Amino acid sequence: MPFLGQDWRSPGWSWIKTEDGWKRFEFFDPDMGENNELDLEDRLHDENKENLFVEDVCEVAAKKRKKDFFNNSTKSQFFFQEKWIYVQKESTRERHGYCTLGEAFNRLDFSSAIQDIRRFNYVVKLLQLIAKSQLTSLSGAAQKNYFNVLEKIVRKVLEDQQNPRLIKDLLRDLSSTLCILIREVGKCVLVGNINIWISRLETILSWQQQLDNLQITKQITGDVTLSDLPLHMQNRILYKFSDAWDIINLGQATPTLHMLSEDRQLWKKLCQFHFAEKQFCRHLIVSEKGHVDWKLMYFTLQKYYPKKEVYGDTLHFCKHCGILFWKDYRLALVFKDSGHPCTANDPDSCFTSVSPQNFIDLFRF
Repeated sequence: MPFLGQDWRSPGWSWIKTEDGWKRFEFFDPDMGENNELDLEDRLHDENKENLFVEDVCEVAAKKRKKDFFNNSTKSQFFFQEKWIYVQKESTRERHGYCTLGEAFNRLDFSSAIQDIRRFNYVVKLLQLIAKSQLTSLSGAAQKNYFNVLEKIVRKVLEDQQNPRLIKDLLRDLSSTLCILIREVGKCVLVGNINIWISRLETILSWQQQLDNLQITKQITGDVTLSDLPLHMQNRILYKFSDAWDIINLGQATPTLHMLSEDRQLWKKLCQFHFAEKQFCRHLIVSEKGHVDWKLMYFTLQKYYPKKEVYGDTLHFCKHCGILFWKDYRLALVFKDSGHPCTANDPDSCFTSVSPQNFIDLFRF
């Protein structure tokens, strides 16, 4: 395992508080541009002043950190978000402790991930799984970050008017979990005051009300719409869907799409995509006409077996380095960037896609 961090004898970094959160203090900032060409001797001449400045910054930051950290009205995040993290499961001489689920959720840049349409469904599914079983295992900072990311998701859905069904499912599961936790306070571990959790529950109920009242505005443009396409192209688009409810909702748009959405071959392909043939035999459903009712079979099979998860982009795990990271495919194509400092001869062979459930399982020691 290559050593990727600072030397364990190092005194550590200096940190400074900004409007976007805590960031590492750097004397030589590469983003300064022309200002970075100042005379080095002038910098060395003020070295003592700079050291005093750093000490003052650290002292002020230390005094405010505890107060700001537990101030629930603040929206700032007190961690340095990155594109990758090292998943440590045991202590070594160079590294002490281990990486937790909350630490991984804090450090990986989920706030930016929800702005990417390929990663949006992945982040929503991860938040849903955390809401069901892992909410109490998060630290106070991780819980604040969780609800901050959730708030950004709700605002995005209300503004873009896209994917409201996914968020409704997430908020339903989260509100159910919070109701149970608040009712059983004292029997389970809750980080923070009970009034904070009640306030969070009220906020979630308010979001649910806003989503229920959401009216999708019809976009009037002169461009070609889906109904203007030829029949065979509309049919091919339906065959690309992997979610049954997307097919049903699209079928409610026009009579033509409704006819295409009831196609037996379409539902047969969907069943074959998500389930195995052995599972078909156990739950075979035949209609009165003697044909297999594939649509009814799909909804029957999903009650007994998990569906195949499909995401545009996911987190990746490097088995060689033990690093969890977001992979930027544009940088990978142009600069052959693996997304993290990998030392393997063939990095692509060491990568494995991490599903939301795998992400949670990765931190169960």
